[in-house]
Amino acid sequence: MTTAPTSLEVPSLEELLLRIEETKPTLAANVDQTEADRRIVQANIDALTDAGAFRVTIPRRFGGYEMTIREKLEVSAAVAEACGSTGWVVALTNVCNWMASVLPDQGQQDIFGANPDAKVAGVLNPSADVRKVNGGYQVSGQWPWASGSWHADWALVGIVVPNEAGEPVDQALAFIPMSELSIKETWFVAGMKGTGSNTMIAEDVFVPEHRLHSVPQAIANEYATEHTDESLYRSSFIPVLTLILAGPQLGLGRAALRYVMAKAPQRGISYTKFERQVDSTAFQLQIANAATLIDTAHLHAWRAADDIDNAAAAGEPLPYLARARVRADTAYAITKIREAIDLLLSAHGASSFAQASPLQRIWRDANTAGRHAVADPLVNQEVYGKALLGIPYEENITSLI
Repeated sequence: MTTAPTSLEVPSLEELLLRIEETKPTLAANVDQTEADRRIVQANIDALTDAGAFRVTIPRRFGGYEMTIREKLEVSAAVAEACGSTGWVVALTNVCNWMASVLPDQGQQDIFGANPDAKVAGVLNPSADVRKVNGGYQVSGQWPWASGSWHADWALVGIVVPNEAGEPVDQALAFIPMSELSIKETWFVAGMKGTGSNTMIAEDVFVPEHRLHSVPQAIANEYATEHTDESLYRSSFIPVLTLILAGPQLGLGRAALRYVMAKAPQRGISYTKFERQVDSTAFQLQIANAATLIDTAHLHAWRAADDIDNAAAAGEPLPYLARARVRADTAYAITKIREAIDLLLSAHGASSFAQASPLQRIWRDANTAGRHAVADPLVNQEVYGKALLGIPYEENITSLI
């Protein structure tokens, strides 16, 4: 059993990682059920809630931990070592909780005031079925790929904001209690099966003004929160949303390497004289190469996180070139993890793809999550290349930088 944190307790990263370590037998025991159910087993959510894994980005004012972006990476990576789907839900929930924490104080109070363990699931793509009404907006729409929605208390959804005449004037994030939405099961995939990334549906739901945040303003580092002394909530918007995709991948890479190395002394190499993989120079080279690729991924992810955290601590917006580099670092880190996992499966042998082997699930999870549109390596390299060559932000291929 993990020790449930009190509302006043803020653990160090090391303490939180030790709590997560205690949950890993539960997470690992539930991986098959999580995949079969296409949602995280509730025991996983309960154990990680008790450990505090969902409080990482919630303000300390509400009993949260208000950790750095680099610490957030470490938390989701640690969870993903035991279960990729659960690690992904921890990562996405914490980043959605972070977005809730840049709302005006009244919006934050709605979400976290009575529940410091509140969980937010989110989809940023906007619905245009929105009407301006007194005090807010009536919202209808469907938002697919909402990771962790089965276990969320609140939903973050993208909307097109109209004026009284119905003309679009802004794009925003709207926060709605999950009790006011329905979920349509649309998540049938090869990897990250347990994330429950289904479609959230709203039918004429009222959202007050104080639970909206302008997306263009967020991209420009103009946040609605009145608590401007909290450095975490000065972090650059798109870099934070991009980099969180790397955390679970780091954990998957570490898990694959650890498993292959642990099995190597007991496994031979078929149709050779090697009775133990560890005695083969070729195997040793594969392990060294895979480990180096995983280390490389960590170094790029950590650099990106440090760029975000250092700028936020200084109270300065992350410069355009650095923001573009975060996108490139994220894609590069994820690509290196996928390369390492491919290499490790080849080194371990064809039994990697046995249904009983965790390697096949790690491979499926990494390759599914690793193809998220925001982590596309060619797109992110082009974004960075244009920034390096002095092409202005307004002329780059996306505003999401």
